Amino acid sequence: MSSASSPTAALPIIHLLSSGGFYGAERMLLDHCLATPGQHQVLFLDAPPELIQRFREAGVDCRGCAGLGELLRHLRQRRGEKPLINTHNFKGLLFGWVGATLLRLPLVITQHGFTPRSRKQKFYTWLSLQLCRTASVDRVVCVAESIATLHRQASVRAEKLQVIPNGLPAAVAMVPDADRQRWLAGYVGRLSSEKGPDMFLDALIPLCHQHPQLDAVMLGDGPEREALQARIDSAGLQQRIRLPGYQIAMQPWWQQLDALVISSRTEGTPMILLEAMQAGVPVVAFAVGGIPDVLEHRHNGLLAAPTDSAALARQLDTLLSEPKLARQLRDNAKRTQQDRYDLKALAERWSQLYIRTAREARA
Repeated sequence: MSSASSPTAALPIIHLLSSGGFYGAERMLLDHCLATPGQHQVLFLDAPPELIQRFREAGVDCRGCAGLGELLRHLRQRRGEKPLINTHNFKGLLFGWVGATLLRLPLVITQHGFTPRSRKQKFYTWLSLQLCRTASVDRVVCVAESIATLHRQASVRAEKLQVIPNGLPAAVAMVPDADRQRWLAGYVGRLSSEKGPDMFLDALIPLCHQHPQLDAVMLGDGPEREALQARIDSAGLQQRIRLPGYQIAMQPWWQQLDALVISSRTEGTPMILLEAMQAGVPVVAFAVGGIPDVLEHRHNGLLAAPTDSAALARQLDTLLSEPKLARQLRDNAKRTQQDRYDLKALAERWSQLYIRTAREARA
C-alpha cells in the first residue's frame, strides 16, 4: 500500500470520515491511502458496510467506529505509536479535534468543500472554520484555492494553510465508441440540491427539444430523484433523459459520453471533473469552487456563470455545434490533468506535509 523506502512509511496516519457512500471525497481518500507513504488506517464514523468492504478489498486498513467514546478508546490504545490524525468532513473534524485536543496528537484537516445551504450546514461551516483557528489543528489542507480563501477570511493563520488539489492515478487509455449516431450529455453525482440536478434539467430539457440527436443521462441517486423523473416525464423526454441510478464503475460511461455537465451550486475540486478530463470527455460546468482553478474557458473546458442554467445550455450548445472545439478541449484537458493533477506528484506533497507536521508535533 505504500513504499517501505519512504521516510513516512512508518508514520501511522488515522483518517476519520463519516460517509453515506462512495463519492468524490471517498474516492480521493481511497486513492490517497494507496498512493501516499504511511501506515494508513481509515475509521468510518458512519458508513454503509459495502463502503468499508470496498476500502478493505483495495487493501486499506479500515473499520467502523460507533461513536466518540469508541474513537477515544482506539486513539488511547494507539497513543504510544504517536499517530497523526487526518480528518475529512465535519463530523470527522469535530471528533478528530476532540481526540487530538485530549490526547495531544497532531491533527491535519482536509477540507473538501462546504455546502452551506441550510441553517444547519451554515452552522457546521462556521464551526469548522472556528475549530481550524485553534491550537489543536496543525495543518488545514484545502483541495481548492477558493476553500483556502474562506479560511483566510475566517482568520485561520496562513502558515497552517496549504492547497493540495485532488489528483488521479494513471489510467489505461480508453477508445470512445465512434459508431454511435446520437450525442450524449452526462450528469454524474448525488441527486441533491448542492449538486444542482434541477439546473442540469433546466439546461437540458430545452436543448433536447432543440436538438433531436441529443440525449442525456443522470448517473447517481439521492433525495431529488422522484422530482427529477417527474419533470422529465412532464417534458415527454423519458426515452431521452435517463436516470440509471448510482454507478459503481464509470469506465463504460466515459466511452459513451460526449460531454460531462457539472451543474453544482458548490464544489471543491470535483474528482468527477478530473476523471472526465483524463478520459477525454469535454466538460461544461458552472464556474464554482475550484472548477475555475482547473478549467480555462475555451482552452480545456467551457464555463458558465454560477447557477445560470441558460448560460450553461448555451455552452453545451456550443460544444454540440463545434466538433473541432470539442476535440481541442478534450486534448488540452487531458494534458492539464496529466501535468497538474497527477496523483503520484500530489502524493509526494502530502508526504512532505505529514513529515513536517509529525516533526513539529514531536519537537
